[in-house]
Amino acid sequence: MADDLWRNSATELAELIRNKAVSSREVVESHLHRIEAVNPSVNAITRVLAESALEAADKADASPASGPLHGVPFTIKENIDCVGSPTTQGVPAMADAMPTQDSPVVERMKLAGAIPLARTNLPEFGLRIHTDNPLHGLTRNPWDQTRTAGGSSGGEGVALATGMSPIGLGNDIGGSLRNPAFCNGITSIKATTGRIPWAHSIEPVSQSIAYSLMVAEGPMARSVKDLKLALEFLSGRDIRDPTSVTAPLEGPEPANRNVALVTEIEGINMPPTFVAAIRRAGDILKAAGWHVEECQPPELARVNEVWAQLLTRDIEETVSLISPLMSAGAVGLLSELIERYPSSAMPNTTVHSERDRLCRDWSEFNQRYPLIVGPVWADVQFLHDADIDSDTGADTLLNRLAFITPGNLLGIPAVAVPMGVHDGLPLAVQVYADRWREDLCLAAAQLIEDETGLICPIDPVL
Repeated sequence: MADDLWRNSATELAELIRNKAVSSREVVESHLHRIEAVNPSVNAITRVLAESALEAADKADASPASGPLHGVPFTIKENIDCVGSPTTQGVPAMADAMPTQDSPVVERMKLAGAIPLARTNLPEFGLRIHTDNPLHGLTRNPWDQTRTAGGSSGGEGVALATGMSPIGLGNDIGGSLRNPAFCNGITSIKATTGRIPWAHSIEPVSQSIAYSLMVAEGPMARSVKDLKLALEFLSGRDIRDPTSVTAPLEGPEPANRNVALVTEIEGINMPPTFVAAIRRAGDILKAAGWHVEECQPPELARVNEVWAQLLTRDIEETVSLISPLMSAGAVGLLSELIERYPSSAMPNTTVHSERDRLCRDWSEFNQRYPLIVGPVWADVQFLHDADIDSDTGADTLLNRLAFITPGNLLGIPAVAVPMGVHDGLPLAVQVYADRWREDLCLAAAQLIEDETGLICPIDPVL
């Protein structure tokens, strides 16, 4: 039935539209009906662009295929500029902040033929790993509504997991593409920093040093195939982003086929089911001809420390400006992070020299182990607002991000891929590779997905 089209992946929908088996209007209408049916229970979609989406669908149906996602709808996190809808950052003060230009990723999705369908929820200024804000409220995890949907691209994660969208856009400075992928049972890629450009048309257009060095925009989807397709046309230089580059998407065959499995993280007691999932991913890669070894990448604790220092010194400088716009709980979390990682504890020269050293050490490690496979989060999806608990919130955040931060501090690519369900919640692993080797991450993730299967879309568990 046409109204079940929301179950299909983006690439499947593109093929159906290209072959005229269905119309773009039918696809868009199917997703609009799904949003109407599902969103009230999860609050992932903040603004539906129904009128413009249907108009664009009719134009797509009347035109030859214009790109690889011709006529396919997509969703956009509310801190990414999409002309015609506000870039709210999840704060009431920016409820009507209208961009004058599409962000590079939205522009490229449109050039690929895709149609903006809706905007999705995020925490205030994207500064939590839990999606709630005073403007739009709480986004609920469709697997267990008492638990977090992740953040900061939590609305995207839920929209994809429940079939309200086939593909979407988020961003990541502390796992914000990968956190909600894990929490909701979908997949995402954080590309090498600079591969996918990012830019804003709303002030401040120029961003801080932590953003310039660590942020990455990118696609989220339910299948690795969709990620790979989107990466192809989202990548490449845009003059609005001075750090962006055009680089090959395929690299040479690695000198060896070694995989480092990370099944232990110092100071953290990972759930046995997480360790079992990582080892199962290792077995899948081993069956495909990789040599698998349980070992540790360089100085993970130091990576986490330097990531926190780099991020919190930016927060230190802006907190007085943004805190009046934020809720007390979110401000409290930022204050706790600043207290734990004050800029006085590590000079700027040390932060940047240590980052440089760690980048070299991990690249050297990748020469011995072209793939690194470990957890996404180091613990389960937490209960709502556990990240802003006055006593334990910072630990809740930092412990879960213990294997997330290398992707941001070191600028390396990472793919989060589901590994089934345990006790009603999604499991996942994360695949890292050296800079510019997204191809290795995606190939490994595809092997894992082929063996374990997709677990979404789902109906929310009420």
